Amino acid sequence: MGRYFVKRILETIPLMLVISVFVFMFIHLIPGDPARTLAGLDAEEYEVQAIREEYGLDKPIVQQYVDYMAKLFRGDMGRSMKSSTPVTGLIFDRMQNTLKLVVAGIAWAPVLGIFIGVMAAIKHGKLFDHISMLIAITGLSAPGFWLGLMGIQIFSVQLGWLPSGGLDTWKGYILPSFTMGCGIMAVLARYSRSSMMETLREDYVRTARAKGQRESVVMFAHAFRNSLIQVVTILGLQIGGLLSGSVLTETVFSIPGMGRLLVDSIAFRDYPVVQGLLMLFALQYVLINLVVDLLYGVINPKIRFD
Repeated sequence: MGRYFVKRILETIPLMLVISVFVFMFIHLIPGDPARTLAGLDAEEYEVQAIREEYGLDKPIVQQYVDYMAKLFRGDMGRSMKSSTPVTGLIFDRMQNTLKLVVAGIAWAPVLGIFIGVMAAIKHGKLFDHISMLIAITGLSAPGFWLGLMGIQIFSVQLGWLPSGGLDTWKGYILPSFTMGCGIMAVLARYSRSSMMETLREDYVRTARAKGQRESVVMFAHAFRNSLIQVVTILGLQIGGLLSGSVLTETVFSIPGMGRLLVDSIAFRDYPVVQGLLMLFALQYVLINLVVDLLYGVINPKIRFD
């Protein structure tokens, strides 16, 4: 597994280089002049040109990319055009709030989603199966911003039980974590049910039952463990989506995280911050996929890494 891990790490280098090209080109295709935005509409042309020279925006696009990558390899993401603060520190400050939200969401959503899906497969065709799948479809269909706004209206405005924004107390995590976790719970419930039902039809499950093993052993020692391989793949993608898809939740609940920082930076044409965030989001997707691949061997020791 050690060789496989090193191999995958080395494979991420050219992948991230390709991603960096697309990210850099995407940022510079956004309409608008960041230098003009920073200088103001009434600024003289020489003032705008001075800002372009300060941030290297007057250079050819290829030279700008080379300079950016040279700094990035040294751990320097540049300075924010809006606040003149280092992008690395700015992202790190916002990252803490986003990670808190993600942890709060994955603390309950995957466990509950997998449990509901597995129990629905075991009780296939019964009332629990129908109710759980109805809940899963509802969770998939309901937009995240709508869930957040409805939660604020009911539990904050009408009942006054929970705060409508911020992460000042433990109560502040409830509504945002529900908004972020509802979708992942619904997805995992459906995939867990499908994967578990497919596994229960395998020959080795019928063989285990024929040998007289207890039903609980058949379900959880044989069927459940093997059904997790597909579920873990979906879980990895969902966690990656939580990290990069926190824009709506942070906006609805007024939480200063990375998602909200991305929206603000795009609106201001803050190239260094947008590039840094997009590169970070891409890197976390790559690393999560690597962790998921390594977990395959933990779940099923028969899987070998060449």
